[in-house]
Amino acid sequence: MHQFELSSESKAKLVSRLGRPFMIEAIQSASTALIVVDMQNYFVAPGYPFETPVAREIVPNVNRLADGVRDAGGLVVWIENISPADSAADWPSYARRQSEKHWKTRDEFLQPGHDGFALWPELTPQADDLRVPKTRFSAFIEGASDIESILRARAIDTLLIAGVATNICCESTARDAMMRGFDVIMISDACAAPSDELHAASLTNFYEFFGDVRTSDEVIDLMKA
Repeated sequence: MHQFELSSESKAKLVSRLGRPFMIEAIQSASTALIVVDMQNYFVAPGYPFETPVAREIVPNVNRLADGVRDAGGLVVWIENISPADSAADWPSYARRQSEKHWKTRDEFLQPGHDGFALWPELTPQADDLRVPKTRFSAFIEGASDIESILRARAIDTLLIAGVATNICCESTARDAMMRGFDVIMISDACAAPSDELHAASLTNFYEFFGDVRTSDEVIDLMKA
């Protein structure tokens, strides 16, 4: 698992603006959702094109957080990356960054019914959880998913972000959620990136400008508080 700790310099920057190192000091569980991003075989399982090995290591923390959020009366949402019909025309700027062969593989593997689309089997989704498909890195960018309307309808205002990859879909989703008015915490030991360096850079940048960064234990304690 990634070893990450916020630096004293980063904390000092927030203290100078806010007066304390974290914005969120208690979590109201009924208005909180755990957003688990892209923990699908395509990004987690060995041998898949976007395999991120550390993603397998965070699974116990993701499951523990999901249990804690449910027990406290919050909502658990599993975001599933899906490749839509006519995907290259739908997202041409990203398609142009892939070879034709790679894009075809992505289209095939990120279709419902393909094993690549399925959640990693060691995860423990429950019947009352929500599953929301998205078609972009960020679930909150216009047209990518229905996540915002779903959360607003349930009076959710605080989001806990877990999943893969820290520096791509997790950070994109977390940033856009903050800019749509949600309070956001990225969970450092429940997110995974291709490298320790990318993980650390993403979390540090998010913390300094967008929202809090906490560990799983800290988040569970905040829910109890």
